[in-house]
Amino acid sequence: MAKVTMTQDQLTQRLQGALGAELVAVVLYGSAARPSGTASPGGAVPSGARNILVLVRALTPAALRLAARTTHDWIAAGHPAPLIMTEGEWRASRDIFAMEVADILDRHEVLAGALPAAAGPVDRAHLRHQLEFEAMGKLLAIRQGILAADGDATRELQLLAATKSGVLVLFRTLLRLQGERIPADPTEVVRQAAARADFDAAPFLRVLGHATGAAVIPHGEADAVLTGYHQGIERFVAHVDRLTHAVSDT
Repeated sequence: MAKVTMTQDQLTQRLQGALGAELVAVVLYGSAARPSGTASPGGAVPSGARNILVLVRALTPAALRLAARTTHDWIAAGHPAPLIMTEGEWRASRDIFAMEVADILDRHEVLAGALPAAAGPVDRAHLRHQLEFEAMGKLLAIRQGILAADGDATRELQLLAATKSGVLVLFRTLLRLQGERIPADPTEVVRQAAARADFDAAPFLRVLGHATGAAVIPHGEADAVLTGYHQGIERFVAHVDRLTHAVSDT
């Protein structure tokens, strides 16, 4: 079967055709976006997954079905499913999705339409609360993944690759809370978070290299990398817990 390809221009055009006047904005966010939020050059999508936010005026199951084929092809091309929200949900989500909103606002490109104006910065208290919740959730999910992998190296490597993006969001949020500039380079995000939370950056750097294909982890080393990765997340969770409770006690 031939590999599915889709450029971000094609994605945008197909979403415009499917959603019509209900479409408010198509936004690229995450590491693939330019920090300035300037217009994207379009064209062929470079290697690596791209995150897309789609904002609409109103959303019905019928509208979702119209966008389903486009979404299917985008996923088949190796990207996460677009995050689809109404304009009202986007404006109201700054408390419960504080981490995601802060990440998007920091680094995004508008591909079509216009991102609704932000109502000031995300509240730091909301960031702290969600970081504590999400960090513990990630640790528990990794433990469940280790149980499910049952020592199979292929599944262990799949677990590491699947959790990479979510872990980077946690690390960026910690740096944001502690007033640090968020590096564009994920390896620097890992190093700075490791220095802040006192965990070994090496397993996380190896996962980054594996996910990009720059330095694939051999099957014989998967268990050792996963062990260090799990230990690092444990230390991160403990650091976040201390940070959150230190703030609440002041």
